[in-house]
This record gives sequence, structure tokens and C-alpha cells, in this order.
Amino acid sequence: MPVTDAVRTSGAPTVAVSRAAAELVLKRGEFELAVHLGIVRVEAQRSGGRPRVRQEEIDRLRSEDGFPEALRERVRTVGTAEGARLLGISPGRFTRLARAGCVTPVAFYLNRYRVVVWLYLAQELGGFAARSPELLVGNSPAWMRSRLDSGMDCRPRNWRSRRIERLLTRTEDPWARAAIAAQALDPAQLAEVVDDPYERAHFARVRPEPVFGQRGPSAAGEAMCRLMHADEPDEILWRRVNLIMELDSAREHRQAPRPGDEQRPRRKELGRPRVSAEAVELTDPVGPAESVKPVEPAEAVQLAGSVTSADDLAEPAEPVEQGGPVGLLARLGLRRVRRSRRPRAHDVHRAAPRAARSAGHRPPGRRRPLAGPRGGSVREDASNRK
Repeated sequence: MPVTDAVRTSGAPTVAVSRAAAELVLKRGEFELAVHLGIVRVEAQRSGGRPRVRQEEIDRLRSEDGFPEALRERVRTVGTAEGARLLGISPGRFTRLARAGCVTPVAFYLNRYRVVVWLYLAQELGGFAARSPELLVGNSPAWMRSRLDSGMDCRPRNWRSRRIERLLTRTEDPWARAAIAAQALDPAQLAEVVDDPYERAHFARVRPEPVFGQRGPSAAGEAMCRLMHADEPDEILWRRVNLIMELDSAREHRQAPRPGDEQRPRRKELGRPRVSAEAVELTDPVGPAESVKPVEPAEAVQLAGSVTSADDLAEPAEPVEQGGPVGLLARLGLRRVRRSRRPRAHDVHRAAPRAARSAGHRPPGRRRPLAGPRGGSVREDASNRK
């Protein structure tokens, strides 16, 4: 094997996914489906590049009986017409079975009219025919007719559930699992559950990508984004609950990175804040008994101003969260969160003069003369009488 086609990861040679698909005689879509179903195991790169496949994994699949026809049969997909022919029913009946949720699509594509065409695994259709032969003949059951009469279409919902479950089984990183769960919510719903923009931005970085990398903007990509979002109230609530549980697990594991985290010093390295000697003399409650004396209201105003200026010299403390922990109903948007008012800086300056006035002290300054009987002052009225 050329050196350019293989690299060493944990002592085992790996090849690119395009080389692996060629050796396994699979098309691009078939190889992606094989990876999605867990038939072919890939290894993610720590540097964030495209995943690679071990050579021993390729040798294992090539050594199986019936290769490559058996491998391609496991990932063979059929549409509505071919699926109905495999089950021996009409295409209309097959569509009703799929809309009622009896069979689950595994992939889709857009035809020339930009209409979504669902694809199903041929092996799963054979298993469905063996499990439920009564649904292939005769009248449809009552539960199936009620779903179809209400206009329900379970194909997008079942496809979303299947895709999310398969993606969750392929990763163990808590933040990657939370990013996968967040894909089922539209941006408005996601912003209500995850109010931190840095966490939402982190989802886009750790979300697993297709094995062949992200494609450019296309109609298929837009259809993928549209079909990934839950559209029914019960499904939206269920996806919000799942995202909250995955997000709580991710936050316990580690916090989402924020701008400047690498340059920000750790709390242990900060040490204790430095306070000036003047601030220590003003705020130290312990001292000799003879040095303690009653403080006049005017002095209390001066002391309050000096203490505030001394506190400004120290490093600011960590902000305290207001309102306590938020409950599950509030995070789901079913209950409003009460926010308590944070104390402001100028409240400290207002508190000291208010306390001095309550003690009966008026700040020194020019006193206002008392009003006389005709609107003038008392002194002016006495001079006029003379």
C-alpha cells in the first residue's frame, strides 16, 4: 500500500473513506449508508479531519462469504414502486403503510420536481412481510384508518428518530450527543432551550459530519434541514426534554469554550485580592476596646464613601446567580422564570445619605431662610417694620 494512502493511528494503518469505498465495491451513497447503519466502522480524527477506515476493517468485510454481493444487498434501498413489488402489493397500499408508520424510511432524495422520494431497506421490507402478513391483504385495521383519515404522515418523524438514534450510538462525547439532539429543533425552539449563544455555537463545531464532508448549499441540503426539525407538538416537547438531559450531562462533563478561555487565568492562580491598608483599617471589625467610639452621622457618610472607593481597588468577585436554579418546566418554556433585580453600584452611595437623614442629621451648608408672611424672609420683614 502506498504511504500516501495509509496513515498510522494507534499503531494500525488507516485509509481514506474514498479508498475504502472503492475496495469494498460500494458507491458513495451505499458507503455512507453502511457507515450510518454500523456495517462499516470508521475512526474520527483528533485533528478534526475526515474520518478514516482501518485496513483490518476492510479486510474483515472482504473476507465475508458472498462478498461483494452480500455486502451490497445489506445496503440496498428501494423506492415505493420497487418496494410494493417486493411485498406483492400495489404502490398505493405501500404508501398508506409507510404513512401510517408500518415501515420506516432510511434515506431520501429529491427528484427533478424537487419532491422528496423516500427510500427503504430491502431487507427490512422482507422482515416486515414476515412479521405482519395481515397488513398486506384485506381491509386496513381501524388504527391505521384513523391515522390516514387525520392526515398523519409518519415518514419524516420515523426517519428523524432513526437517524438521531443511529448518530447517538456512534459517539460518546457528551457535547456531540447534545449537538445531535439539538438538530431536531428549529432555531427558535433551540434558543428557548439553550439560551447561551456560545453553547449553540459549540454545537455547530462538534456536530458529526458526513463521512465525505459537508457538501455545498443545494436543494438536498435545504430539504435535509427542513426534514430534521420536529413539527408536531408532542414530538417537539419530547425533543426538548431529550436535549435538556443531554445538555445537563455535557455541562457536568465540561463547559463550552468561550472567547478568551486560553488567556484567562485560573481561579487558583489569581490568589487573594489585594486590599489597601486604609481599607483594612476602615473595614476591620476587630480592634482595641479603647479605640471604639460612636460614629457621628456626618462621619458615617464619609466612611461609606471611603469604603466604596477602597473596595474598588480590590478585584471584583464572581457574580452571584439570581433566582436560583431554573426548573425543568421553565426550561421547556411552560413556566416563566422570575428574575430578581441585581444591586447597582450607585445604591451604595444612596444608602449612606439616607441613613444619615434618618438619624436626624442635615449636611452642613448654607441654611435656607424661613419664609415671612408676605413671601419674603423673616429678616427682611423685620427690617421693613423698622
